[in-house]
Amino acid sequence: MAGLMHPFQYDYDVIVIGAGHAGTEAAAAAARLGARTALLTVSLDTVGQMSCNPAIGGVAKGQIVREIDALGGLMGLAIDKTGIQFRMLNLRKGPAMHSPRAQADKRAYQNEIKRLIESQPNLDLRQEVVEDLVVEETSAGARIRGVAVRGGALYGANRVVITTGTFLRALMHTGEAQTPGGRAGEGTTTGISGALTRLGIELRRFKTGTPPRLNGRTIDYRRCEVQPGDEDPRPFSFLNDRIDEPQVPCHITYTNEAVHDLIRANLHRAPMYSGQIQSSGPRYCPSIEDKVVRFADKDRHQLFLEPEGRATHEVYVNGISTSLPRDVQDQLFRLIPGLERAQIMRYGYAVEYDFAPPEQLWPSLETKRVAGLYLAGQINGTTGYEEAGGQGLLAGANAALAARGAEPLVLARNDAYLGVLIDDLVTRGVDEPYRMFTSRAEYRLSLRHDNADRRLTPAAERVGLVDDERRRRFAAKSAEIEQAKQVIEGTKVGHETLAHFLVHPDSTWADVVARCPALAAVSREAAEQVTNDVKYAGYIGRQELEIQRVRRLAEKRIPPSFDFGAIKQLRTEAREKLLRVRPGSLAQAARISGITPADLALVRVYLDG
Repeated sequence: MAGLMHPFQYDYDVIVIGAGHAGTEAAAAAARLGARTALLTVSLDTVGQMSCNPAIGGVAKGQIVREIDALGGLMGLAIDKTGIQFRMLNLRKGPAMHSPRAQADKRAYQNEIKRLIESQPNLDLRQEVVEDLVVEETSAGARIRGVAVRGGALYGANRVVITTGTFLRALMHTGEAQTPGGRAGEGTTTGISGALTRLGIELRRFKTGTPPRLNGRTIDYRRCEVQPGDEDPRPFSFLNDRIDEPQVPCHITYTNEAVHDLIRANLHRAPMYSGQIQSSGPRYCPSIEDKVVRFADKDRHQLFLEPEGRATHEVYVNGISTSLPRDVQDQLFRLIPGLERAQIMRYGYAVEYDFAPPEQLWPSLETKRVAGLYLAGQINGTTGYEEAGGQGLLAGANAALAARGAEPLVLARNDAYLGVLIDDLVTRGVDEPYRMFTSRAEYRLSLRHDNADRRLTPAAERVGLVDDERRRRFAAKSAEIEQAKQVIEGTKVGHETLAHFLVHPDSTWADVVARCPALAAVSREAAEQVTNDVKYAGYIGRQELEIQRVRRLAEKRIPPSFDFGAIKQLRTEAREKLLRVRPGSLAQAARISGITPADLALVRVYLDG
């Protein structure tokens, strides 16, 4: 690499630091776009590891996984191959709320992700500890030139993606005990935090937690409720037609007042309540300590017993994340039905770690402070495998696109949940670990899990993210949908077309097939698309008017060099927020918390002037 000379130097187009869910998607995306890519990780044995729950998807998260797949990503393919139970959530609600979720064979999932990474052309997987970032100061500002690793070697690249998860200056807490590390049994990373701070990138602290794991042989499942998977499981990947593997049941049990009394009696030993931890944690995924305090009126809380794989007895106890001391955790399970004799295999703990407030990023996920440096995943203040994977895919793709001089792939809020996610991060920032909810997406009726490929695969195809097989399957599905629409719009039964008949609230596709048997050959996926398109056309049409209004604002671009400080009439608060976020359009400026229509009018006057 020009500007770097070292006896141990390896040159690439894109370097990705960290091989978790964000890092593997980032590296694979960059490599799919033809960039010579290096994926650097502290341990090759933890590539794609599930640090917390052994599951993929869930409410809103399932939509993200299907979007990752529509963009050519890995997550959907891996969970389809290694899932042990598949469920479609919220089926009693409308299609915008339907969300796929699957329990994973944790070890098999990790191995499958590693296999996909090792099989990816243009991608080198290396075990390295990154200790510093190599940056050059130019007349245009700071620019990344590579990374320095332990042992003195250099990796040169003009594009670097950092996806370090919870490992930046990480500290684990179990009661009063504190251990450096971002995951049980593993260490922490300090050099990257120091490098980012030195470069002027602000860091703050968040915390997250994980529940204990139990030995399934010591659980009395007879005292628990059975939670089976779906009889007809749906795959996540648009490349797969069905799930054939037998499913494994989960189970449900509950806490009780005796458990709550024990927790209350030991709150002074809980790090979040003793003052040992000062960082913010996720409100929507509280620890059992938080649940007992915040929901004091509830006499029980639901716990899900989730197997971690087919070849292990280890069971994840979803709903009882805790950092209480070990002795309290031991006592706690003695009081829960079905778990009275359960043996803890891994104790729960909390983790504090550094993150970079995401307003410091452009929508491409490139840092504003250092050109060519991208951040993705929990380093941006998010939580969850799915949110991390989606950010990683787009950051890696944008790094590769920038390396060849192309425009970044930036998804709008009406394009995808991933568009909502990234716009929320870079425009509004975070004051707690961010996770996706359907309520965050104002266009969620259009952003369904079932149409993710129709929304995103054409854009992925334009930039080169998808392979020939995905392109072929998408074209065939699109043609099938259009043909089925033509049939129902052109076929009359009585005085109305089949399309008009299908609009009726009680009408189903099966009713349509009964009136036109030729439509029985239409695939389930195409039939679902046609049904949703027809039934919700009116709502989506009204939504489209709002999308067009926002699009007009988005077309009013704000140059990166625009001087908000020169608008003297702006309120001080508005000026400070606009300078911090540096919105790329009036639409993005309008979404900044505290920016008023009057502020926008002033910016527009100066833009037009």
